[in-house]
Amino acid sequence: MKIKELRACFGGLDHQTLTLKDGLNIIQAPNEGGKSTWSAFLRAMLYGVPTKERDRQGYLAEKNRYQPWSGAAMEGAADLVWRGREITLRRGPRGNTPFGSFEGVYTATGEPVAELTAENAGELLVGAPREVFERSAFVGQGRAAIDAAPALEARIAALVSSGEEDVSFSQVERRLKDWRNRRQHNKTGLIPRGEDELAVLEDTLARQARAHRLSEEARRELDELGRERDLLLREQSVHLARQKALRRQKYEAAQAALEQAQAETDALRAELTRHGPPPNRERLRQAQEDLNYLNTLKSNAQLAQRQLGEAEEAEQKARAAAADEHFIGLDPDGAWRQASQDAEEAGRRTSSGGKYAAAVLFLAAAALLAGLGIARVLPLPAGLGLAGVCAAAGAVVFAVAAVRKKTQRNVREALLKSYGAESPDDILRQANDYRERWVLAAQAQKQTETVRASLEGLNAQREELAGQLLVFARTFAPAVTDVFGISAAISRTLRLEEKWAVAQARLEGARRLAESLPAPEGDGGNAEGLEPRFDPAETAARLAAAEQEIARLRSAQAMAQGERNSLGDPVLFQARREELGEELARRRAEYQALDLALAGLEQANSRLQERFSPALNRRAGELFAALTGGKYDRVTLTRQFEALGEEAGAITPRRAIALSQGTADQLYLAVRLAVCELALPAEDPAPLVLDDALLSFDDARMARALEVLAAEGARRQILLFTCHGREADWAANRRDAAIIPLQS
Repeated sequence: MKIKELRACFGGLDHQTLTLKDGLNIIQAPNEGGKSTWSAFLRAMLYGVPTKERDRQGYLAEKNRYQPWSGAAMEGAADLVWRGREITLRRGPRGNTPFGSFEGVYTATGEPVAELTAENAGELLVGAPREVFERSAFVGQGRAAIDAAPALEARIAALVSSGEEDVSFSQVERRLKDWRNRRQHNKTGLIPRGEDELAVLEDTLARQARAHRLSEEARRELDELGRERDLLLREQSVHLARQKALRRQKYEAAQAALEQAQAETDALRAELTRHGPPPNRERLRQAQEDLNYLNTLKSNAQLAQRQLGEAEEAEQKARAAAADEHFIGLDPDGAWRQASQDAEEAGRRTSSGGKYAAAVLFLAAAALLAGLGIARVLPLPAGLGLAGVCAAAGAVVFAVAAVRKKTQRNVREALLKSYGAESPDDILRQANDYRERWVLAAQAQKQTETVRASLEGLNAQREELAGQLLVFARTFAPAVTDVFGISAAISRTLRLEEKWAVAQARLEGARRLAESLPAPEGDGGNAEGLEPRFDPAETAARLAAAEQEIARLRSAQAMAQGERNSLGDPVLFQARREELGEELARRRAEYQALDLALAGLEQANSRLQERFSPALNRRAGELFAALTGGKYDRVTLTRQFEALGEEAGAITPRRAIALSQGTADQLYLAVRLAVCELALPAEDPAPLVLDDALLSFDDARMARALEVLAAEGARRQILLFTCHGREADWAANRRDAAIIPLQS
C-alpha cells in the first residue's frame, strides 16, 4: 500500500493537504507544525478514532485531542494505491461520533470497494490490526520502544513455531483463565452459581418446613383466641349497660354547667361594657406597649439629663483649659498669626545682632591694620600718631557695636520671657497647643448642645405620648387622670376581656357538651349478672387486639399455606439438591484441572522464551549493526518485548535502559524495521510512519539511519517527519528521497 495524498480537517490541520511520493519522504516542519497531527490523522483514517476512550489525568482522549481548532467537523480523505488499484478513503462525523461515517471507493469511478468497511479498513489495507501497526510500522513521537500485545505476540510467535498465528501465549492463558473464572468467579462462576442455587434449595426446604410449622401454630392460637373473644364480647355488653346510666348523670350535670356558664358570661359582659364598648384586645396591647415606651422615654430623659450635666461640666473644663494669658481675646487663627509674628521677630533679633557685630569687628580690625601699615610707611612720629588715631577709631566702632548687640539681645529675651519660652519654636508650639485646646472646647460645646437638644426632644415626645394615652383611656375609664391610672385601667380591661373570653369558651364547651349528650333512655343495669375482669377501655382494647390478632393469624395461616403451595413439592427439591451436589463436585474437579493446565502452559512458555523468534533477533541485529556502523551487531528481544543490544566482541548484552538515548532509539528502530519485515505482509507492504524518530541521533547516526531507511524505501513507502533541516540537507541531491516541507 502506498499513500498518494492526505486531506485533513483534524486538530490544527484546517483543510490542509499532504502530497507524498514513493520511497523515503522526508517531511520537514518546525515544532507545532503539524507533524504528529498528520501521523495521528493517517492512523485515524486507517483505523478510525477510538470512541470508548476517555480523558484521564495527564491524557486527552484522541476524539477530544484532535477536534478541529476551527470548530469545523472532524473529517478527512486519503488517496491510496492498494494491490495495484487506486482507492480513496473518506471519514467524517456521524451524529456526535467523530469519524463515525466511512466510505472506501475506487478513485476513478467512485464505486464502493466492497471488502472495505469502517471496522476492517486498517487491518485489510495494512495487513495487521491496529495494535500490531502501532507496535511495528507506526512510530509516534518518543515511542520507539515496543510493548506487548496479543496480536503482535501471536505474529512473532509464528516465527518460532509452525507459522500459525491464530493464538498466542497470552491469548491461551487468558482463555484458560476465562474458563477457570467461568467456574469460580465470585459472582458469575458456575461453582458460585451452583453453590448459590444449592443455598436457595436449602433455604426453600427450610421455608417449607417453617411454613408448615407456622400454619399449625396459627390454627392452635386461633382456637384459643376465639374463646377469649367471645368472653370479651359478653363483658363489653355489661360495660355498655353501665355506660347508659352514667350517660344520664353526665347529661344532667352538663345542663347545670351550661346554666352556670351563661350567668357568669353575662355578668362579665355587663362589667366590661359599663362605660361603653371597650377597645379591642389588639388596641389595648398596643396601648400597653406605648406605656412601656413612655417609661423608656422617661428613663432616657433622666439619662439625657445626667449626660447634659456631664457635658456642661466638660465644656466648662475645656473652656478653662483653652484660656491662655498670651492669647486673650484671640481665636486659634489670630493666636497663630500673633505667635508667628513674635517668633519671627525673636528670630530676626538674634540673626541681625550677630551679623552686625561681625561687621563691626571686621571694620575695627581693618582700621587697626590700616593704622599699623601707615605707621610703617610714614616717619616714625607721624606714623605712630596716625596709627593711634586709626586704633582709636576702631575702638569706638567696636564699642558702638557692643552696645547695639546688647540692646538686640535684651529685646529678644524680653519677647521670649513674655511667652515663658526658650526659643521662637516654643512660641509656635504654644500657639499650636492653644489651637488644639480651642478645638476641644468647641467640641465640648457642640456635645452639650447635642445632648440638650436630645433631652428637649425626649421631653416633648413624653408629653405628646402621655396626652394621647390619656385621651384613649378616658374612652373606657372616664375617671383616669394620670399615667398610673391609665396603666391600671388598661390592665383591668384586659383582665376582664380575658375572663370574658374564658367564660365564653367555657360556655361554648358546656353548650356543645349539652348538645352532644342526648337525653338517655333507660337506666342501664347488668343484664347478664357478669362481672367484667377489666375496665371498659381495657376490655375494648383487648377485644380489638384479639380481633387484630385473629385477623393476623388467619392471614399468617393463609400465607403459610400459600407459601407451601407456591414452593412446590419438597421431594423434587431434595432430588435437585442431590443433583447439584454431583454437579458442584464435577465443576470443582474441572477447576483443579484448569489450574494444572495453566501451570503447564507457564512451564511451556518459559521453555519457549529460551528460543523466542531467532529470525526476528537475527534481522534486528543486522539492522542494528548497519545503524551503529558495526559497533553493535546482535539484538535479543525478550518475551516481554524488551530489547537488548550486544557490542561486537562483547560477552553479555546490555539492556536498553543501560544505553544512551540515541543508542536505545537506534536499537528500537532496528527492532521496528525487523518487525515490519517479518510480522507484516511482504506483498504490497504498508508504509512506515516515523515521527521525529531520529531526534536523538547525532549527524553520523542520522546519516546511517537515513541510508537504512532509503534502502527500506525501495520496498515500502516511508514517511519520516522531522523538525530539523539536516535530514533535508542529506537528501538534497539524492533521487531515492523526497523532501516535503510543511507550512505551519
